[in-house]
Amino acid sequence: MDTKVGLAREVILQEARTLQSLAERLEEEPFSRAVDLIVGCKGRVVVSGMGKAGLIARKISATLSSTGTPSLYLHPAEAVHGDLGRVLEEDVVLILSNSGETEEVVRLLDPVKRIGAALIALTGNRDSTLARWADLVLDLGTIDEAGGGFAPTASTTAMLAMGDALALAVQKERNFAPEDLIRFHPGGFLGRSLLKVKEIMRSGKKTPLVREEDSVKDVVLVMTTTPGRPGAAIVVDGAGRLSGIFTDGDLRRRLLEGSPSLLERPVREVMTRDPKRILQDKLVSEAHRVLRNNRIDQIPVVDEEDRPVGILDVQDILDFKTP
Repeated sequence: MDTKVGLAREVILQEARTLQSLAERLEEEPFSRAVDLIVGCKGRVVVSGMGKAGLIARKISATLSSTGTPSLYLHPAEAVHGDLGRVLEEDVVLILSNSGETEEVVRLLDPVKRIGAALIALTGNRDSTLARWADLVLDLGTIDEAGGGFAPTASTTAMLAMGDALALAVQKERNFAPEDLIRFHPGGFLGRSLLKVKEIMRSGKKTPLVREEDSVKDVVLVMTTTPGRPGAAIVVDGAGRLSGIFTDGDLRRRLLEGSPSLLERPVREVMTRDPKRILQDKLVSEAHRVLRNNRIDQIPVVDEEDRPVGILDVQDILDFKTP
């Protein structure tokens, strides 16, 4: 085996063993108290750490913020030079330090306690100065760093995992639903997938509606003249409920089959009956899954009575951008 690959695997396995050990030794009482403390926080969760732990602290703060808990990162060295003004009595301060003795972190403890903010320590040393000053200690335990211990590796992985666990446990306690995430993730695919179908579907004059008795010629005209040219027409019955769909692909297949008098035939004879559909209040992510799994490009959007209210094209999902 290549020695470089062998070393890489051992590093990964060492970090995996650290996470396994962390999961097994996680103490219920302090972790639950930490979750309750953050859920009940009237201010913000201020996360701090120095060096590599500081980078993990930034990520934990970002995860908290994106899952419904206001948070900011505080650099411990900058904090004692004025940035402590960001910390208020109603805040919860989460400090990361594997040793619990990092100089910049230790200097921060007394000022934080004087402000009156609650203090949670995330450390691998429950006998450290940080642990003694903290109101709560999330103990990582003794950690063997990978690769000889010259740089933080397994310890920062453990910090990140504990931070993620804490943030997601808080999210669950807040009953923070997927729909709520759209407020904090308006951009990119995640933002699109958390929207509801009715927010991006083509509706009104952009909905290509036809009746069962309409000729294929008339249906093609509707497909061509509807704004956005959706490439499909939604067929409804006499009661206005979804009956079928007729697409550009259907038209091409029928032409290749040599269907006699195709353009004069009523669309009910050549349409796809009982097509896939989706309710307007479903998430875009679900609509995208239906389109992908069934290898279709358009899907009718219906209300609770199966009446078409719009149409969604796969390109609408891919092209959508928030204002």
